Amino acid sequence: MITILAGTNRPGSNTLKVARQVDRIYADLQTEHQLISLEELPPEIFQPSSYAAKPAGFSRFSDAILQSQGLVVVTPEYNGSVPGILKYFIDMLKFPESFERRPVCFVGLAAGMWGALRPVEQLQMIFGYRNAHIFPERVFLPKINDLLDSQGSLNQEMLDRLAAQARGFVEFVSQLNSNKSNKE
Repeated sequence: MITILAGTNRPGSNTLKVARQVDRIYADLQTEHQLISLEELPPEIFQPSSYAAKPAGFSRFSDAILQSQGLVVVTPEYNGSVPGILKYFIDMLKFPESFERRPVCFVGLAAGMWGALRPVEQLQMIFGYRNAHIFPERVFLPKINDLLDSQGSLNQEMLDRLAAQARGFVEFVSQLNSNKSNKE
């Protein structure tokens, strides 16, 4: 199962629009997948007591990560960085098993011309620290407001780039999981 993570809780975000298109690409590839959006996080996760005991409503999020064979992180760029909610979400997940040896790939989008290069590189550092397997083919979507049409869809060139990444990531996940099975 591939988990696609929309990395912001901003209502009506471009991130979720892009994540939904990534979701359709994995469906077209007939790959078992699911989409989770940080917009749906339970409010009680923000209580200081959540560090010690996670609220019941958070389990569907942590379970989605723990049960996934690979993770696609779709992140916007907020103030030259990762959205605070995305970093908080990562911090709330079990350590080390949430990302330990889990394949991860990244899609970045931004209003600016670099397409979230900075937050993707920051996330690569965080996930590297957590011993994830980083898929090297990243997709950056610069000037996202120009790339999305009035229905929130990307142009064919960007969809083709996302589809190429998805095909490569499915193969990457398959090879890593095959190697893992052979070692057990």
